[in-house]
Amino acid sequence: MADVSALIEAMRERSDTLSALGYKVRFDLTDQNISLLLDAADGKVCLEQSAGDADAVLKLSSDTLDKLVSGRLGAMLAFSTGRLKVEGSRGVALKLASLLGDE
Repeated sequence: MADVSALIEAMRERSDTLSALGYKVRFDLTDQNISLLLDAADGKVCLEQSAGDADAVLKLSSDTLDKLVSGRLGAMLAFSTGRLKVEGSRGVALKLASLLGDE
């Protein structure tokens, strides 16, 4: 189980890249019953622990999110193997995957 504060910090370190997203994405961490909201709708990145409304909701474990953010796991592989579930806009999820380096 990955540390949530470390996940938040790792995502904040990628805020320059994530600012191009233009949407809100919520990460529901299934192993910790915690939600993280990434708000990049206005070109700035705000990341907080929140279950707010989002354009796409990604349901995954904290370990899977850690691997995605660090580049050790591709979003497409995580999705196809069932480690990542998407609710809402799949287009937003695909854009996020491309920003994280998963072509």
